[in-house]
Amino acid sequence: MDFSISSKTILQVLHVLSWIIFTGLCIEAGGIIFNAVYALNKPIVAEHFWNNTNLGALYSFDKGHFMVQTFLMSIVAIMKALLFYLIIKLFNNKKFSLEQPFSKDVTSMVFNIGWLCLGAGFFSRYASGYAAWIEKQGVDMPDVESLRVGGADVWIIMAVALFVVGQVFRKGMELQTENDLTV
Repeated sequence: MDFSISSKTILQVLHVLSWIIFTGLCIEAGGIIFNAVYALNKPIVAEHFWNNTNLGALYSFDKGHFMVQTFLMSIVAIMKALLFYLIIKLFNNKKFSLEQPFSKDVTSMVFNIGWLCLGAGFFSRYASGYAAWIEKQGVDMPDVESLRVGGADVWIIMAVALFVVGQVFRKGMELQTENDLTV
């Protein structure tokens, strides 16, 4: 029996998964932003922040530091959502074709996703460092995973890998264009 799955089927499954992840990341970003703003009016919200993360000690320590930390968390969440928005946009791009995958649009999209990953990595690193600095000030802080800013090194490594893939796509686009002109 042959259980091979076509590329088209795999891409359809990935498209659906991308929509599910994008929706979840949008909810997360919106939840972080909403809770940050709501906590300014109702401080008890800081103790039961998004995903039941307790930022009450930080809020009690200083509202300014609370806003900076939640702002950094929001930036990372928004960048992750934008990453999947670009992936969905690629799936919906009528110019995208498996027969000729090396196009200017796809190459540009790979580089844009790489830049988003790099940005998410840098902001995750900064948010983690900021949380560690606040903890050194004597404030009880949740771990970076609870803050949703962990894994900065993974984001940066993924960005570098995407920049390499982008260069491969750029070269493939050149070869594909050269081949089309030859025929």
